[in-house]
Amino acid sequence: MYEPRVLSGMRPTGSLHLGHYHGVLKNWIRLQAEYPCLYFVADWHALTTDYESPGQVQKNAWDMVIDWIAAGVDPAQATLFVQSHIPEHAELHLLLSMMTPLGWLERVPTYKDQQERLTDRDLSTYGFLGYPLLQSADILIYRAKYVPVGEDQVPHVEFTREIARRFNHLYGREAGFEEKAKAAVKKMGSKKARLFSELRAKYLEQGDAEGQRQEDPRRARRAAH
Repeated sequence: MYEPRVLSGMRPTGSLHLGHYHGVLKNWIRLQAEYPCLYFVADWHALTTDYESPGQVQKNAWDMVIDWIAAGVDPAQATLFVQSHIPEHAELHLLLSMMTPLGWLERVPTYKDQQERLTDRDLSTYGFLGYPLLQSADILIYRAKYVPVGEDQVPHVEFTREIARRFNHLYGREAGFEEKAKAAVKKMGSKKARLFSELRAKYLEQGDAEGQRQEDPRRARRAAH
């Protein structure tokens, strides 16, 4: 049984300020004494919006780490690392992208919100669209139990849960799962079985919320009664 880990990162997009200290670093300092903590420089995440001027990202990264340490983040208590120095983040992101429906990414609230807010740059790129999926790879690769994030990032954590469920659904099923599932659906009656199949397809292909509720076999059983 592994210890519950904390994972959190920060994008090196500019100088830190008091908001970063009170909103993030104070929490990091407290957590590092309680759990195994991994704090990382999210330089690939910074490129999703600052890809046209990548030169500042590296400089900002090192300045940011210096500020972390000055604020009280202790490398002797927490693991600090740079995201781009761990190529497995990119590899897992690539593999997850093969099974992630496009509709799931497009429905993440921050996608349109950021496009409307950051009008000074072209964000019609896969890198920006796939930002939440890269974040999912960051979290899942370390099996992090706690992921301290700002309120605007909560949908990304929920998205990560959905990605993990889909991955396990596709690749973690026991032998004969499909046959057992089809047999269980048949017992629901033809009308309900057809509805279940349609909703399941919508969920798997588009991330449809109603389909998600029906995808849970326990909920499906309840719906049949």
